[in-house]
Amino acid sequence: MINSVALSGRLAKEVKYQVTTSGVQVARFTLAVQRSFKDKNGEYQADFINIIAFRGTAQIANDRLNKGDLCNIHGRMQSRQFENNEGQMVYLTEVVTDDIQLINTGRNNEETQQQNNFNNQQPQQQRGQAQNNQSQGNQAPNSPQGNPFSNSNGNGPIDIQDDDLPF
Repeated sequence: MINSVALSGRLAKEVKYQVTTSGVQVARFTLAVQRSFKDKNGEYQADFINIIAFRGTAQIANDRLNKGDLCNIHGRMQSRQFENNEGQMVYLTEVVTDDIQLINTGRNNEETQQQNNFNNQQPQQQRGQAQNNQSQGNQAPNSPQGNPFSNSNGNGPIDIQDDDLPF
């Protein structure tokens, strides 16, 4: 069975960030995703999808995302229920993300001009071990490595041998 969600939209409000009593970072935000068709008035409507991120992805969401930012979200759909303070059952459906790609922001600075792709994809058994190293393992690399496929002057063909191809 597959439970995979990919969304592209704008943050409808600021990220709500907290750290649980057990030390797990949690970020919640709402993504406004435009529908692909117009209503009877000729306007595009939007769906407001609740997103939740944990650990390093939550920290990155809190540090980098702001209301109005356009981003891609990859994750899984999750439903849960609980009883609120008034004794009523509340049912929630949300997307749990471990991969956020910032497309653009309302800010115009050099930091946001670079590609902003953040993910927290670790095997399930390693997540508990990696909590202490989240700040190192989930950020995009800061050191420029250049294009490994370009030659010294940036023009001309690429010299790749058949043995170098993965297929």
